[in-house]
Amino acid sequence: MWGTIRSVHFVGICGTAMASTAVALKEQGLTVTGSDQNAYPPMSTFLAEHGIEVMSGYAEANLAHRPDLVVIGNAISRGNPEAEYCLEHRLRYCSLPELLREQFLRGKRTIVVAGTHGKTTTTALLAWVFEVNGLKPGFLIGGLPLNFQRGCRFTDSEWFIIEGDEYDTAFFDKRSKFVHYLPECVILNNLEYDHADIFPDLTAIQRSFEQLIRLVPRNGVLLANGDDPNLAPLLNVRFCPVRQFGLGEHNAVRAFNVQLGAGASTFELPSYRFHLNLPGEFNVRNALAVVACAKHYGLSNKQIQAAFDTFLGVRRRMEVRGVADGVTVVDDFGHHPTAIRETLAALRLKYPRQRLWAIFEPRSNTTRRRVFQKELAESFAGADCVVVAQVARLEQLPPEERLNPEQLIADLQARGKTAAYLPDVDAIVSHVVRHAEGGDVVVVFSNGGFGGIHEKLLDRLNRRAAQSRALGLASLERARGRGH
Repeated sequence: MWGTIRSVHFVGICGTAMASTAVALKEQGLTVTGSDQNAYPPMSTFLAEHGIEVMSGYAEANLAHRPDLVVIGNAISRGNPEAEYCLEHRLRYCSLPELLREQFLRGKRTIVVAGTHGKTTTTALLAWVFEVNGLKPGFLIGGLPLNFQRGCRFTDSEWFIIEGDEYDTAFFDKRSKFVHYLPECVILNNLEYDHADIFPDLTAIQRSFEQLIRLVPRNGVLLANGDDPNLAPLLNVRFCPVRQFGLGEHNAVRAFNVQLGAGASTFELPSYRFHLNLPGEFNVRNALAVVACAKHYGLSNKQIQAAFDTFLGVRRRMEVRGVADGVTVVDDFGHHPTAIRETLAALRLKYPRQRLWAIFEPRSNTTRRRVFQKELAESFAGADCVVVAQVARLEQLPPEERLNPEQLIADLQARGKTAAYLPDVDAIVSHVVRHAEGGDVVVVFSNGGFGGIHEKLLDRLNRRAAQSRALGLASLERARGRGH
């Protein structure tokens, strides 16, 4: 089947992995088309830069050219006109994980990076370590790593490093995506409850991770965070080697003397001290997973550190989008209470004396629900000012299941926080521009485009600065006039 494919259409092409794979296929000479309901940067820009036009909205007409293969994204459900057209006309279709497995992963030495938090940064950092040391890995990363400027690459190398997502594969395949990835090595960073729309509880997520673990061959390795109590019950396996990493003394790969600086971190292994240009303990743990994996495959401490020295990070992970009128605007993908808490802790290290704003869009399928109502209030402890937007796609959830933003604000105010619930982007931008001062840091938490809030904030702040300058000049002119 795969050798006869010359044209591919992606339904839901603006997903990070979908867009990256689409570009990689185009570069291999295939004709690539795609459609999406919501195209926003950075992926819409990335696709445009590589000559792939996104058809806006879903329609049967988007498949009139009868592509050889249709790749259906995991956000697409029955009732979508393109999915229905595929089924009705018996077009060849598959999920993205299936395409990856059969077209790119089979025969490779695949390293799968999984866990609730840190997958993208860990995958990007590991791929960079392999790249710097001449191994030229293929990779698929759920974000845009700044060192590569792309989230996906296919090479002739025997190595493929892939971010393993536990979310389900497609409407026709409800298994987690990562079970398709033919792992030789699995890295498990951590495990928490998430994806409340498809997993009823933590036990269900643990079962999914157990499926992934059962795929590790006897000549492979399972590398796991030995400090995570939710992973511990999954690690008593005999069919493959297991090595634990972490900060606790029981770990085979243990970091000690951890020091968290303003924009960097250091940690030690026996006889070597690592330096990382990323702040926060979570990033130390991400780096420790990379060290455990790289050393397992024969790389030295110095080879690993050479890559750490030049690692630039990933877009939308504490990414500074700009500074306007003295206010720093930061973009972050955080959409889970733990991720928000740890990001704020890292930003507090980086900006120890600045006032820190957190703007949060409840957009993920978990944070739209009330499952983390209490935990979200606790997660913003590191912020000085908090603004919460309206729950995304409000109409899709019954009232009793929704996160209650007003209650969240009340809980934050009871903790002494300056907090406001402002439903729409324009109201949020006006509020921040009215109250933010030079030196403040504003971090925007969202796993979507959030109505272009970053650009709108920077634009309004720049206009505020221009108005201040104009008023200052006018005042100076008046003073000079009085002087004459």
